[in-house]
Amino acid sequence: MPEFEFVTVDVFTDRLFGGNPLAVFPDARGLSGEQMQAIAKEFNLSETTFVLPPDNPQHSARVRIFTPQHEMPFAGHPNVGTGTVLAWRDANPPEHFVFEEIAGLVRVHLLRGEDGKIVGARIAAPHSLQLGASVPTEMVADAVGLPEADILTELHHPVVASVGAPFAIAEVRDRATLSAAAPDIAAFRRLAERIPDLAAHCNVLLFARIGGDVTQLATRMFAPLGGIMEDPATGSANAALAALLTSVAPGEDVDLHYDIAQGEEMGRPSRLLASARKTAEGPVTATIAGECVPVMRGVLTV
Repeated sequence: MPEFEFVTVDVFTDRLFGGNPLAVFPDARGLSGEQMQAIAKEFNLSETTFVLPPDNPQHSARVRIFTPQHEMPFAGHPNVGTGTVLAWRDANPPEHFVFEEIAGLVRVHLLRGEDGKIVGARIAAPHSLQLGASVPTEMVADAVGLPEADILTELHHPVVASVGAPFAIAEVRDRATLSAAAPDIAAFRRLAERIPDLAAHCNVLLFARIGGDVTQLATRMFAPLGGIMEDPATGSANAALAALLTSVAPGEDVDLHYDIAQGEEMGRPSRLLASARKTAEGPVTATIAGECVPVMRGVLTV
């Protein structure tokens, strides 16, 4: 029976058992899409990635990303983790990879520590900021178990935003309010029925400013309809958040950097470094970066 090597890493952390776990299959040739989905369900992590030869030889690889329930067009922590794993396996790693994904091409720039060793990666989101439907404040509040008054609208009203994958994004009053949030699955179903942009997976990202600073943030991401009650570190969501906040920032030529904490409530503290840029002439673009820690390796026989 064929054997397939896998590696697991903790992403968006510099310490073991923090961040967001990821399983990576560095050579997934021979696995069908159905087998990949079954394997992702078996690992039961927020995502599992499968690396395949690129369709275009000028690119580094084709990467497929699966949650326990479905395939993703793009996600942040799988790209950061996959790029780091491939770099660790390369005796002479390049400065960056280019991954082919459903959402488009993803550029993964490798990060090095003071000793020159690869410690993580920064990815450029495959799309510029795309805004979807406005989301009724009361429906967001119901979905996350908070009073409507705890959802703030000073910076923006709750809205669907994407730089590769859509998320309903809303600001909450403070860090304590963020910690008090708890998803209500029935309310999530009503939200998905009401907002077509969220019909597929209904991902909701909440954020709170730390010390009133809009670039120092804490976040939580809930996706119970997609099999993820809560995610400890969500690169694609926080990249979309950075792009959204930059889009509403004063000025026409703006380049902002965000230091984002996630996963505290799950006991998996994570740190995500996001940036976004807007100009008067062009769209708002975003990147997300973080470190990775190796955890396990093994072989799966199918």
